[in-house]
Amino acid sequence: MRFNRRDFAKLAAGSAAALATRSAFAASPLPDMPAGAIDVHNHIVGPIAKYPMAATRTYTPPEASVAQLRALRAQMGVPRNVIVQPSFYGFDNSQLVDALAELGTSARGIAVAPQNVSDAELQRLAKAGITGVRLNLATSGISDPKVAVDAINAFAPRFVPLGWHIQINTGLPVVQAIAPTVAHLQVPVVFDHMANLDAGKGVDQPGFGTFVELVKSPNVYVKLSAPYNLSKRPDWADVVPIAKALIAAAPNRMLWGTNWPHPGNARGAITQITPYQVVDNPKLLTAFAQWCPDPAMRKMILVDTPQRLYRFA
Repeated sequence: MRFNRRDFAKLAAGSAAALATRSAFAASPLPDMPAGAIDVHNHIVGPIAKYPMAATRTYTPPEASVAQLRALRAQMGVPRNVIVQPSFYGFDNSQLVDALAELGTSARGIAVAPQNVSDAELQRLAKAGITGVRLNLATSGISDPKVAVDAINAFAPRFVPLGWHIQINTGLPVVQAIAPTVAHLQVPVVFDHMANLDAGKGVDQPGFGTFVELVKSPNVYVKLSAPYNLSKRPDWADVVPIAKALIAAAPNRMLWGTNWPHPGNARGAITQITPYQVVDNPKLLTAFAQWCPDPAMRKMILVDTPQRLYRFA
């Protein structure tokens, strides 16, 4: 289904109001926020009239603009971002490339590309500020580890000369299955959202031990992001031991991100708009401070590691 401009104009207005409302009840950002902090997981959406969504998408979100991202920066005290190509644009990275051009050196991007993407296209994306490719298995409902392994093996040799990495959005069962492949790659691998685990099942849940051991491999990184998707508790307290175990395993390869604008978990048909989740953005920082109470280590996670991995100037 295609939405007309009037539909999305109404939707954009509602989305802007919702995003603005979140700041009304937000807690204060970290008082010792290090300079140059990087939020490593954001999406820019729309304008829909210029960037139509793929017919094969699994959901239809509201718009989320560069201007709204700049407002988030001001709210959080985080001046740099990594923009991740969302699933609903498929392999068309034009919206991502344009957003990076608008944001300049303060942003980097993660694209989505087919395994047979041309060398010329990879070079074009690299010049635009792209530093990796995402395998969005979870959103596509793909749980076959072979799909991940085939994509990893296709991309990894081509990414070595580019200095790119592979970002994977999947769950613990797939992580456990692909761990032997990932551990020996010559390129970095980044796992989204703490592997989308169920925090309520604790550190002894099946697959988490394998995940922690995999994180000790020198090429594996984890995004400490979207705790609200991992927990059913309003305080996300059950995420604390999970995050602390991952940080303890490899503090120099942890990353932090908001997952703004917070795509909805319960997604209906693409003929319906799936609203963003209402999340207290600064609470994501205060939760992170609880997981990682050491200021020097927080600086490493917020600044040093992502600056190196995403190749910020």
